[in-house]
Amino acid sequence: MRLYLASTSPARRQLLRQAGIEPLLVAPGVDEEAAVAEHEAAHGPLDPERLVQLLAQRKAEAIVGRDVDGAPIDGLILGGDSAFLVDGVLHGKPHRPEVARERWTGQNGRSGVLWSGHWVIDHRGGSVQAAVGRAASAVVEFAELDDDEIDAYIATGEPLAVAGAFTVDSLGGPFIRSVSGDPSTVVGLSLSTMRDLVRELGVAWIDLWDLGG
Repeated sequence: MRLYLASTSPARRQLLRQAGIEPLLVAPGVDEEAAVAEHEAAHGPLDPERLVQLLAQRKAEAIVGRDVDGAPIDGLILGGDSAFLVDGVLHGKPHRPEVARERWTGQNGRSGVLWSGHWVIDHRGGSVQAAVGRAASAVVEFAELDDDEIDAYIATGEPLAVAGAFTVDSLGGPFIRSVSGDPSTVVGLSLSTMRDLVRELGVAWIDLWDLGG
């Protein structure tokens, strides 16, 4: 059973590999800001759970019907999205060093909630059979960093491309005191939630394993 990951996130890919799954990465090409603006204009503001679910769904649906490596998609499609909530403000990827610095000034020594959205499409046989989705959250408590640590961490570039300006599975790991919830949620994909969704589609989790490599 093939899993097509509608993402170019190396963290999500590595997380799935560690869980025994070798996904095929397909860039969804979704304009996230435009998708959120369009939805909010029609339906009003999105809370964190609905926001990450909207974008996860849009990403998964964006690759429906595509050919991958010269062959039609035949398997499951996974779309995911993440955002970090601190003091009622939702933070995505900072992209710029000054934004990352501002984020860390606000969350240093404190805690926030990392939301990850999941949308799984059953695309077996080359067409959409069904789709399910669910968001997961985890509370992240940060250590107290000094200014030199914050500056050095931002200078690596790692915080610029991840929701909340931190990682738990790389250089940012030592700056996190605890995670309450499924730890993989903080990487950008709750494995336990994904297993539940896959099973709802009638697929055994172990059928996604690719242990030959």
